[in-house]
Amino acid sequence: MAQASSSPVVISLTVADVAASLDFYVNALGAEEVSRMALPDGVVVQAEIKIGSSQIYISTGSEDWQAATLPAGQLAPCLFIIDVENPDQSFEHAVNSGATAIEAPKDQFWGMRTSILADPFGYRWNFRKILVELSTEEIMERARKLMG
Repeated sequence: MAQASSSPVVISLTVADVAASLDFYVNALGAEEVSRMALPDGVVVQAEIKIGSSQIYISTGSEDWQAATLPAGQLAPCLFIIDVENPDQSFEHAVNSGATAIEAPKDQFWGMRTSILADPFGYRWNFRKILVELSTEEIMERARKLMG
C-alpha cells in the first residue's frame, strides 16, 4: 500500500491546446501560471498552474504517454472544487470567460453555496463557499427533511 506523504495530490489534465487552456484557467479561474514548455515551433506541450496551493499540470495528448484528450462534447466524470469567497461572482466571471454553465450558484442542504461549470476542454469545476459548518448527523437530518 502506498504511503501518504505531507504533499497534496497533484492533478494532471490532458488537453488538445495547452496554450489556450493556460489562457482560460488564468483568466476564468484565477489560476497562476507557473511554467510552460514549448517545442521549437512554439507549440506549448506542457504547463503548470496553481490554484490556491493546488498544483495542476497540463499537457497535450500523447499515445506514447497513454494520455488522451476528452472527445469533443464529452465531459470528464471528475469534478474539481475551488473554495471561493463569492461563488456567484466567480461563476459569472468564468461563464463570461468562456465556461459553460451547468448549475448556477445555489445554497445546498449540506451548508454550502455551490455552482458547476464546464471549461472548453471538457473538465467540470465547482465553485463553493461554506455557509455553515454542519456535522454529518446535521447533514443527514437536513437530507431526510428535504427528501421526505
